[in-house]
This record gives sequence, C-alpha cells and structure tokens, in this order.
Amino acid sequence: MTDGVLYIGNKRYSSWSMRGWLAVRLAELDVDVRLIPFERPGPTKAIAALSPNGLVPFLEHNGARVWESMAVCDYCAEVAPGLWPADRVARAHARSISAEMHAGFRELRMAMWMNLGRDFSGLGRTPGALADIARVEALWAETRARFGGGGPFLFGASFGAADAMYAPVVARFLSWKPEVSAETSAYCSAVRAHPLVAEWYDDAAAEPAEWLVEDYERAPAG
Repeated sequence: MTDGVLYIGNKRYSSWSMRGWLAVRLAELDVDVRLIPFERPGPTKAIAALSPNGLVPFLEHNGARVWESMAVCDYCAEVAPGLWPADRVARAHARSISAEMHAGFRELRMAMWMNLGRDFSGLGRTPGALADIARVEALWAETRARFGGGGPFLFGASFGAADAMYAPVVARFLSWKPEVSAETSAYCSAVRAHPLVAEWYDDAAAEPAEWLVEDYERAPAG
C-alpha cells in the first residue's frame, strides 16, 4: 500500500509533469505514478475530471492534494528539505528563479515545445523565444557564479528543486539546439546525465506510438 498517487501526462511532452515527477522522486515519496495520455483536440477529459485545476501534475499524498509544479516542489521539500539550498540567501534565490520559470518564458514555451523524441535543430528561433533564452542563460550563469561552486548544478553538487524546475528547458535546448554558451551546454549535459532525468527520457522513448500527438510532432515553419 503506497501513500498516494502522482498523476502525470505523456513523458515525451509534459514539461510540467516532468517537474513534479522529479521533485517526488527526489523526495522519495512512496506514491504510485499514473500516466494519463493527452487527448487532442481539447483538454484531456480524464485529467480534467480528477485534477483540481484540470492539469497535471497532481499529487495526492497522505491526505494532501497538491497541484501546480511549484506547489509540488515545495510540498516535497517539506519531506526532504535538501531540495532547496540550506543557506537562507541561496534558498531565496532558488525560489525566485523557480517562480520566474513557473510564471514566465511564454515565448520559449510557445515556439519550442517539449518533445523528447524529435530533433528540431535550428527551428523555433522567434525573437521572443531568443529573448527568453538569453534571460535563461543569464539567470543560470549568475546562479552558478554565486552559488554553484563545487558541482555541476545550479546550486552546486546536488540536483535540487530549482534544477527540476529548469529540466524541461534543458530538454528544449537539447531538442531545438539554439545557439548557447559553452557554460550553458555544460549545465545541460549535467542535467541530461542525472539518473532521474535519464530514466524520464527512457520512459518517454518507450511510450507507444498511439500516444503521439500530431500538434507536438509537427515541425514549425522556418
């Protein structure tokens, strides 16, 4: 008997599910993971019927019902406080950059959607997406310079909640291959090599062909 359930969408596409799943796995919560494949057109009825906001991830754990990726990360950090940096200043920075990820970068999301099985090299480079990428690179560089000494991740040796929040951005960079700095590439390589991220990729590759969604498989023009 587990302590609850984490509901997610397709691992190939669902960036928000990836964030919640990584946090849950990092915190070692004893929950079942139930994947509900996306439907198109329109919202996925099975997700809308169970999740308070009609979206995934949605976590039920020991009586708690938690939706939105940032809330899932914070909940998991109550169980495993090491998901956020121990230092107060670093922790404030980690929460700030994670909140910026949660609320922002709309142009990047729209132009370079997450698809772990396609190579969209050179595409999606709209002015808005490139501006978002520049902000992400600056944010990662500042964070690593201030707090990342001693390890390959944003706050050093440990892969934490902030890295989980940005893991789908790494996935976008690997699929769409925008021009980025060597430092950004090194961080992306470190995230991709993390065992949990590698497991997510492997699971995505094993999803059946009938789960493919045409809207996410098509290459954008230009």
